[in-house]
Amino acid sequence: MQVKGIDHFVLVVKNIDTTCAFYSRVLGMTAHEMHPGRWALHFGSQKINLQQVGLSVDPFNRHPTPGAADFCLLTDLPMETVMAHLRACGIAIIDGPVRRTGATGPLLSVYFYDPDDNLVEVSNHLQE
Repeated sequence: MQVKGIDHFVLVVKNIDTTCAFYSRVLGMTAHEMHPGRWALHFGSQKINLQQVGLSVDPFNRHPTPGAADFCLLTDLPMETVMAHLRACGIAIIDGPVRRTGATGPLLSVYFYDPDDNLVEVSNHLQE
């Protein structure tokens, strides 16, 4: 078998409403209720499914833990624009801009935490 991409991943969160509001306001994602009580954040051709700890966590999830995620999102906006937007939203940048190595080459990244303390990296592709 060979995997070709990512369709979605799941975040376990403390509060669905808080998470939806944060990702909508800060990262421009759109929250959709897939089924009663099951929410997802859509962006581009991907999505992040949300599971609220204590309410909607999949029984196959062995260790549902809010704040255990660390992931990278890509943007075409200049990094200065990204940083100014984060500051305007009251989001503390904990690192960056810094150079990193992404799946397809070099990145310029900033890091911050979401309401559950998941580490969010927002990056620009850099020319090699």
